[in-house]
Amino acid sequence: MLHFTNYHDDDLEEILQLFYETVHSVNSKDYSQAQLEAWAPLAIQPVKVATWQKTLRHNKTYVARKHHQIVGFGDMTMEGYLDRLYVHKDFQGQGIASAIVDLLEADAKKLGLTHIYTDASLTARPFFERKGYQIMQTQTVERQGISLTNVSMVKLLPDEKDG
Repeated sequence: MLHFTNYHDDDLEEILQLFYETVHSVNSKDYSQAQLEAWAPLAIQPVKVATWQKTLRHNKTYVARKHHQIVGFGDMTMEGYLDRLYVHKDFQGQGIASAIVDLLEADAKKLGLTHIYTDASLTARPFFERKGYQIMQTQTVERQGISLTNVSMVKLLPDEKDG
């Protein structure tokens, strides 16, 4: 049974492990080993841990659990930036990411936002396209001196009276 909770600080260690494993397995078809290491290094710096803890606390963050195991998480700023969306490598294709995005989009509507936007990996691009996100631009970001390509995407949120 899948259930969703808000982020709590004691989720952080498991979330960081899920992030590392997911990036290194799921994204390996679209990115080189050097890119994966730059994106999700094995030894995550303490400053990154502190930054993640702060932003996961501050953002609207959902954690998906199945039998007490974290199987996915996603977060969005109060301005509608969908910052992170990751599903455990062993739980891909089960609707977990869709459910998290649906929750975040509902929150965005409650906040009165007209759109939600993200920087999607090449791997995640088809998922976001299926969810109605439009490509704004392909861009290159740098992580630890390594270039990674991602896609800036946006989804207009229907007015409650329109939808």
